[in-house]
Amino acid sequence: MNAPVTPPDAPLSASGATPVMAQYFEAKARQPDALVFFRMGDFYELFFDDAIRAAAALGISQTFRGNHNGQPIPMAGVPVHAAEAYLAKLIRSGFKVAVCEQMEDPAEARKRGSKSIVRRDVVRIITPGTLTEDSLLDSRGANRLAAIALRAGQAAVASVELSTGAVESLLLAPSGLAAALAALSPSEILVPDRLFADEHIAAALKMVGGLVQPMAQALAEPSASEARVKRLYGVETLDGFGGLAGAEISALGLIAAHLEVTQAGRLPALSPPRRAGEADVMAIDPATRTSLEIEKTTGGQRDGSLLGAIDRTITAPGSRLLAERLARPLLDPARIEARLDAVQWFLERRQLREDVRDQLRRAGDMARALSRLALGRGGPRDLGCLRDGLKVGEILAGLASGDVLGGPPAEIEAALVAISPSNSIDLSGLLAGLEAGLGPDLPAQARDGGYVAEGIRPELDQARSLRDDSRRVIAGLETRLATDSGVPLKIRHNAVLGYFVETTANKADPLFHHPHNTVFIHRQTLANQVRFTTVELADLDARIAQAGERALAIEVQTFEAWRDQAVALAEPLRAAAAGLAALDVATGLAEWAEDANASRPVVDKSLCFDAKAARHPVVEAAVKRAGDPFTPNDCCLDGSGENGARLSIVTGPNMAGKSTFLRQNALLAVLAQAGSYVPAASLTLGVVDRLFSRVGAGDDLARGRSTFMAEMVETAYILTQATPRSFVILDDIGRGTATWDGLAIAWACAEALHDTNRSRALFATHYHELATLEGRLAHVSNLSLRAKEWNGDLVFLHECGPGPADRSYGVQVAKLAGVPPAVVVRAREVLERLETESHSPARLEGLPLFEMAAPAPVQKWGPSPAEEALKALEPDGMSPREALEALYRLKGLT
Repeated sequence: MNAPVTPPDAPLSASGATPVMAQYFEAKARQPDALVFFRMGDFYELFFDDAIRAAAALGISQTFRGNHNGQPIPMAGVPVHAAEAYLAKLIRSGFKVAVCEQMEDPAEARKRGSKSIVRRDVVRIITPGTLTEDSLLDSRGANRLAAIALRAGQAAVASVELSTGAVESLLLAPSGLAAALAALSPSEILVPDRLFADEHIAAALKMVGGLVQPMAQALAEPSASEARVKRLYGVETLDGFGGLAGAEISALGLIAAHLEVTQAGRLPALSPPRRAGEADVMAIDPATRTSLEIEKTTGGQRDGSLLGAIDRTITAPGSRLLAERLARPLLDPARIEARLDAVQWFLERRQLREDVRDQLRRAGDMARALSRLALGRGGPRDLGCLRDGLKVGEILAGLASGDVLGGPPAEIEAALVAISPSNSIDLSGLLAGLEAGLGPDLPAQARDGGYVAEGIRPELDQARSLRDDSRRVIAGLETRLATDSGVPLKIRHNAVLGYFVETTANKADPLFHHPHNTVFIHRQTLANQVRFTTVELADLDARIAQAGERALAIEVQTFEAWRDQAVALAEPLRAAAAGLAALDVATGLAEWAEDANASRPVVDKSLCFDAKAARHPVVEAAVKRAGDPFTPNDCCLDGSGENGARLSIVTGPNMAGKSTFLRQNALLAVLAQAGSYVPAASLTLGVVDRLFSRVGAGDDLARGRSTFMAEMVETAYILTQATPRSFVILDDIGRGTATWDGLAIAWACAEALHDTNRSRALFATHYHELATLEGRLAHVSNLSLRAKEWNGDLVFLHECGPGPADRSYGVQVAKLAGVPPAVVVRAREVLERLETESHSPARLEGLPLFEMAAPAPVQKWGPSPAEEALKALEPDGMSPREALEALYRLKGLT
């Protein structure tokens, strides 16, 4: 989506503005494309076009206040205490918000003069990719800010999850941008403005979605980017990050530039960039990801997706880690086996698993709490979250060490080491300090006070005692003064005099004479009362007035010390948070594996795909809730053709389960390579490098594409990108055009997958003529979903077996769908007539057998040598001399 906020056509003039409005104009000039939340007391106010746009988006009243240059000023506002709810709605609507805060107390401003105004400044710019507050985030979903850059023919994608501090960098070919961005699913993407001219990048950005934020090309320039990244991490060199490529530095530099602006100079606590490459994870393009509903359904819901079906995690960080693993399945069998070992270890230890999950319920979101603390947005509850997480880690480490069945596998062992505070003196010290120092009831903000336990700071206890026991102290002083003077008196308080001694006029005379006049100081005489003070009372008055402020100041000082201590331990705290999440995922997958009767897959480097009694995890859960059984099916493919077909043609009637069969086998590959057990009796899987799915119909009206055109575009992408290690599922290719055109396209695509791509593929179709490919191509088999007619009705068996289907039963399905009986009868008549025709408009014998037909020669109208040379130039990385030499070379090519 694109933000609806755009800079005004002409900036408003600040001439003639009041001092407060001049402050607003200054803030707006710095952030012309953002809505400015301008703090005025207990409200954030918006003015001019900001007010009009915000009022429309939020459904709040828009009024007018005062005048500027003879025109009323549009105004809208939201209460400070409810601001986060309004911010969430604005961010979801695509707006960018600049928060302009009061930087001092009004009393401080008055000290500079009665007409002085409160100092204000922009403290933060809120965009979709820079959210950190729990109320603005999906606790079980990642919120990433991504940036892309191109340099020297290489592309890079960098991402940061500001709420946890995780940073990643991926170097890849430009053609892989769409799949990489789809796996990250960023909320906001930073793109150098020059790249919008590249139609392939523009198409990739449109496919992925999210807010696209144009950035000046100069911000991606290598030397400036390197300087910003160094500044972000506080280092002198980037060599410690593993030799980042130029494109990676540019992408990271864009993120650093964006954070410098949006965080108003506050440096977040970020982890070093975790580098990855295309060869590390399975590539899943956006269309395939949508088709398979891996993380969310086509309607955008989590429920009904693969993630929703298998997620048994207890904590929000665990759920986010599981989603990340499903989004980016691994390619390395050794790493996959390590994850499966962790799941198996907990699957075999039910009681330990239950104990671990019970403890995890007490762990909070440590990574997000730490990030808020580092950015100055955290409070005592975030410190409490760190305390609780470390305490849970300490308990879990003890639970696992007591297991008598054998030591944990490597992944569990690493997690246990990370979560145990006893392995770090600094972490154990932080835990001890927070356990002893934090009280039982923790407020959200440090300024609310009441969170430091008694006995931690003696001066705090003293200030609290004076603040809380002021009545008792005053009563004691009153009794003592009355006794010493022999005069009946009372100590009272008002806003003008503060605390004072009061007695009646006829009793006050002794207090004016020696020795009492050395203690009592006359303040005021009224008609019936006389008022005095004493040195002790004046001092007590000042101390009582200051006690509350001093108590709060001491608490804030204590909080800041704890916060600084936690931020200094960011790396081990993040490691502990990651360890808890890893344990949550392992125990959650073990829990699901037991519930779903799933098995451990065998993942190797072969080209095999052999699933026995496999089920679709989402559909199975749905039919079980309805009380119905799910019919499992086998599927055997082999890219080499040695132990099975490379390509299976799947036929059968509509509603028989062809699409479910195709999707379930693709999802098995995702689950296995993500490190999960699979819903099957067994699965042997040769690693899949790229997963492709062309299932389901849908047009793309926004891009001027019909259903058939959208289908052909996706099919073309598959045929140009699939490799012998890929897994492809295709459903009803060619259905959106004339019958024989569609059959010809489907036939040619099947041949290409078999002969050219050589991918493992399932090809569902209603063109039964394709069944003849089994006898024409070397490694093709036929599969069909069974159905039976019984007393004129169609019964779906959902069983997949060898051989082609005898017919499609389309008329019977139409009857089941409620098509009027007269139409069904007529359809039967037409079908019977067509089936008894003695001739066909085409003869299949004329179609190719084992090889593709030679392409007809076509006139090539490709780019000229000069255009090719021009396209290869990288102007931003050239010196003046290199640019001149390139110009001469281009001249020579014309």
